[in-house]
Amino acid sequence: MFEIKRGRINFITLIGAVILGFTGGCGKHADLAPAPVDVQVVAVDQKDVPVTREWVGSLDGFVNAQIRAQVTGYLLKQDYEEGSMVAKGAPLFEIDPRPFAAALDVANGLLAQAQAQLGKAALDAKRYQPLAEEKAISQQELDDAVQAQLAAEAQVASAKAVLDQARLNLEFTHIVAPVDGIAGLVQAQIGDLVGPATGVLTTVSTVDPIKAYFPISEQDYLEFRGREPDAPSIPAGIEFELVLSDGTTYPRKGTFFALDRQVDSNTGTLRVVAVFPNPNGLLRPGQFARVRAVVNVEPGALLVPSRALSELQGGYQLATVDAQNHVHIVSVKVGSQVGSEMVVEEGLHPGDRVVAEGIQKVKEDTLVNPLPFTSAEAAR
Repeated sequence: MFEIKRGRINFITLIGAVILGFTGGCGKHADLAPAPVDVQVVAVDQKDVPVTREWVGSLDGFVNAQIRAQVTGYLLKQDYEEGSMVAKGAPLFEIDPRPFAAALDVANGLLAQAQAQLGKAALDAKRYQPLAEEKAISQQELDDAVQAQLAAEAQVASAKAVLDQARLNLEFTHIVAPVDGIAGLVQAQIGDLVGPATGVLTTVSTVDPIKAYFPISEQDYLEFRGREPDAPSIPAGIEFELVLSDGTTYPRKGTFFALDRQVDSNTGTLRVVAVFPNPNGLLRPGQFARVRAVVNVEPGALLVPSRALSELQGGYQLATVDAQNHVHIVSVKVGSQVGSEMVVEEGLHPGDRVVAEGIQKVKEDTLVNPLPFTSAEAAR
């Protein structure tokens, strides 16, 4: 009986020793420090950066010539292909010329009649002159002959004006392009009665160069003028970029062309016009695009990768790494974006190490293993 009890005691003691050993082992593992987290860090860069501004603009032809009929008549023919490039002087439309050709013939006849009357009046005045000197006729008769000659000369001048107008009206039946450019869609049909009151037949727009209209704020205007305070307008040396609706940047730079005379009291903006070369006709009137320009240079700006920033309740935070490789979460004030980087105006110092990749894995006081940051562009 005693042997059995002693066996039970030894078994219980063995189980207790095993439990204590297991518990002691867990305590030793719990005391081990967690492994450092791998993150990619980058040192805060300090350099002079250009400050850019961007505005929403719309494109328009350098010249937009509205084509209208200057005489009333039936539209006989369309001489151009809609949407095609036309040269200055190229035929666009033809109006029935027959009534105007007949009016020209009538004007020619009236001129001939007036010239005949002038010839007779001139002969009478010439013949009456010596007769009046010899008192063969009265002075009154001579005066009447002279006045008749003057009246006939006036009739000839009037007939010539009527002839010129008739000739001009006949020319107006052939409507030509006043400028080089793109001719738009036709707003009338063959056979329509057209005239000065019927509206625009089409529009021809000069698109090389092409204009970009965009509004800038008073602050942007003053920032522009700050570069050259003595300039009468926006400095002509400023270059503009055009970002198209698909996100691509137009390869050719634009230049300043004109500035509106006043600030719009409703919006507080000024209208600016820039011109862009457009030799291949890619840009068309009516397109919307973003216009971008460098308005200033910020000296000694602090730059960090945009991906290092986290937005929180309208503000921004990032993670810095101290000399002992511990993380600290700091709030910062950001400025302009420069490519894939952001300007940090407050919260950092030159040389600070910032977590650029792996920020979602860290929090305050996390121990990290800092690795050099490799941007996506560098990786490609």
